[in-house]
Amino acid sequence: MEKITIYHGSDHIVSKPTYGVGNLHNDYGLGFYCTSSLDMAKEWANRNTMAGYANKYQFDGRNLKILDLTDQKYSVLNWIAILMHHRNLTSTQRSSYKRRLEFLEKNFYINVQEYDVVIGYRADDAYFKFPMYYLSNEISTQKLEEIYHLGNLGKQIVIISEKAFSKIKYLTSIPSEQVFYERYQTRKRQADARFEQIRIEEINKLQPKIDDLIKEYDQRH
Repeated sequence: MEKITIYHGSDHIVSKPTYGVGNLHNDYGLGFYCTSSLDMAKEWANRNTMAGYANKYQFDGRNLKILDLTDQKYSVLNWIAILMHHRNLTSTQRSSYKRRLEFLEKNFYINVQEYDVVIGYRADDAYFKFPMYYLSNEISTQKLEEIYHLGNLGKQIVIISEKAFSKIKYLTSIPSEQVFYERYQTRKRQADARFEQIRIEEINKLQPKIDDLIKEYDQRH
């Protein structure tokens, strides 16, 4: 990865990203979550308020160990396994999906803490239903793969290691206009409608779901 411009959407100015600070239950665990899209950063900044900032940085990704989950050598199941490892599911969900979670962890989980940077898809509040529908065996692996490769979830660049944090150079903070709050809310409504459409479409389809995949793995091993 060469030098690139990245943005971090926030309700405040972040002139000095701090290593070791953040939410352990984000998509890829503890890290600094960014995007190469100014508009996406503004939308993220305004998701809960009418005002925010797209903090702009130059990032030197040379000589860093990078996990790019958008590379074709990885599958949607790697992404799901990482996501479910970090997300803060309820005890009921952990219990109900125990076998499926253990299957994903055993066969597809990748420890992102072994990398400096992770590039992958995001599952914010607007899109988290997709992986949850998959985990509850309601949508097929094929459908999730389709959503994943089309990029409907949005792509993010996550700065993980202390070494990578040292490669971030703050440039400026760009105020996010009120229209981006409306854009986020519209996207969320559209996502909700799409979730329901997919759920109904998938009810009577025979494409393999996660339980079918587990059964196949059990038979082979």
